[in-house]
Amino acid sequence: MHVSKYYKLGRNQSELDFVDVRLDTDIPVFLDPTAIKSLESPWGNELSSLLQSFFEAVLGHIKNGRHKAAQALLASLSERNEFHLGYSSGKSQGHAFGTKSAESVWGALFKSNASLTGLLEDLEDTCLLIEGIGPDMISDAVSNILRGPLIKYTQDMCVYYDIPMTAGVASGPLWNPIKGIWDNNFVPLPIAGKFGKVIFVPKILVRQKLSYRVDEYYRHFLLPEMQLSELKAQTPLVEVLKDGSRRVTKKALMGKYGKDKLAVVNMTIKHPHALDDYRVAKRDKAPLPLSHEAIADIEEVDKPDWDLLKKELVAIPTGNDDASAYENVIERIFSALFYPSLCNPKKQHNIHDGRKRIDITYTNEAKSGFFFWIGTHYPSSLIFVECKNYGKEVGNPEVDQLSGRFSPRRGTVGILTCRNIKDKARLIARCKDTANDSRGYILVLDDNDVITLLNERIKVDGLLTYELLRNKFMELID
Repeated sequence: MHVSKYYKLGRNQSELDFVDVRLDTDIPVFLDPTAIKSLESPWGNELSSLLQSFFEAVLGHIKNGRHKAAQALLASLSERNEFHLGYSSGKSQGHAFGTKSAESVWGALFKSNASLTGLLEDLEDTCLLIEGIGPDMISDAVSNILRGPLIKYTQDMCVYYDIPMTAGVASGPLWNPIKGIWDNNFVPLPIAGKFGKVIFVPKILVRQKLSYRVDEYYRHFLLPEMQLSELKAQTPLVEVLKDGSRRVTKKALMGKYGKDKLAVVNMTIKHPHALDDYRVAKRDKAPLPLSHEAIADIEEVDKPDWDLLKKELVAIPTGNDDASAYENVIERIFSALFYPSLCNPKKQHNIHDGRKRIDITYTNEAKSGFFFWIGTHYPSSLIFVECKNYGKEVGNPEVDQLSGRFSPRRGTVGILTCRNIKDKARLIARCKDTANDSRGYILVLDDNDVITLLNERIKVDGLLTYELLRNKFMELID
């Protein structure tokens, strides 16, 4: 029983911004701290800051001998089942730090040379350096620390997709980074009958496995540093080959020093640059979000039906009576088509204290392709979409309406959709005038353009470059 089925949303996973989890169990995806830290939006910065502040608070208590305080913070990372992420094969069961008891996790941190020598900097470092801590525990810990923002996200998604909420639901522990303590509150949240409360997680944040992996770090970063050190010191592990060259095998190193996490910690203390290099490598090449097809395979649900979306678009009659239906289809198409570049959609988004309204607003989290290129050259942290189900030609009022939503802080790039364009040259000239007057950049898409984008998605198995959008943009600045 997935969320979409329980609440009769009439959407598949590709058209939803959050992970369409099963309510009766977990799905094997995880919240990855590295993926979260790769987000460059204000929301992404907030999430990263919360993770960092919590871990620094725990380590600070341990280093200063405040062990009861450290255990109290860890105790609130006890298992929670409302996220439905992880390895549980039956009823959801969390695997956060608190599952092994705060005392045992505190003991592992306290006794580890990694924490006492300053090697531990981030929550994900524990996956490399602390015995007994694995990816499922890290993911559950992240879920708990980010509970506050995820509750707010859930509330936004409930409003967006018309999912009912129940008032006065116990929030669970909420990390307060200013006070360095856990708070509790009563909040509106969806209650899915016998399955209980649900907290949604954006699908852009989940991965099939954690980015930090101890075997990868040990074999490809730490062992090469150890090999160089042994060669330089001319230790007994150095072998002289027939051609006179010298080598130290990884097998010999593991035989002498071991390959468990204690060995990893001890060797990292001697070769700290290996861990620094690993962190840089992970930061510079953060894991990509899961594709629609990958998520569908994991959840065992249908993959996106791009042909069906085309049929639904062209079946909508032109005119004001069907304006809402047209806007809804455009939103479903764009949410599926532009993922993972654009996410966190908001419909009828109010600005200027409600005096102006935007049909659809997306957050630009692109790491490649057209939207990434736009983000590196023009203010476009948000991408605005206006939908016109007109039977008449789009004119200056519609162009001016969208440009009036732009600002350097919010963004200066938008998409205006309409059913057809009779005089394209005249409309492009209007949009060029807007760009030349420094009032923003408007890409106009009619039904044929949207269908062209959908056809490209059908042919391409992977990330799209959206060449049609780039060409339209170049027309504006040519």
